[in-house]
Amino acid sequence: MTHQFEYHPYLNQRTLIESTRSLGMVVTAYCAMAIGRVFAEPVLADIAAARGRSVAQVVLRWLIQQPGTIALSRTTDPQRVAENVAVFDFDLTPEEMERIHALARPRSRIVDPPGLAPVWDSTG
Repeated sequence: MTHQFEYHPYLNQRTLIESTRSLGMVVTAYCAMAIGRVFAEPVLADIAAARGRSVAQVVLRWLIQQPGTIALSRTTDPQRVAENVAVFDFDLTPEEMERIHALARPRSRIVDPPGLAPVWDSTG
């Protein structure tokens, strides 16, 4: 079983992730690129440059390197599809993972149709 929800570097979903995993489910993260916001992020650009990777690859690696997490990424460009799957031959360091986690900010939810996000959701 999986629980699919918005998850990207700017959105702290720790509580939802912990509760999903406690129920024996895996996390399926969508909106990983934060509708393009990640591409202008200096922290991600620095990590990508140091590793000879793209920002998208760093974000996808950050997601899948978290236990029990599946990353969804959408593209119709064959070159980007190939780039997106080329994330299994490197690991981010614990420091890099933490630098990315530290990007989370309150009110960073992107997919937020009126009336659908719970009022108790402190990430939004």
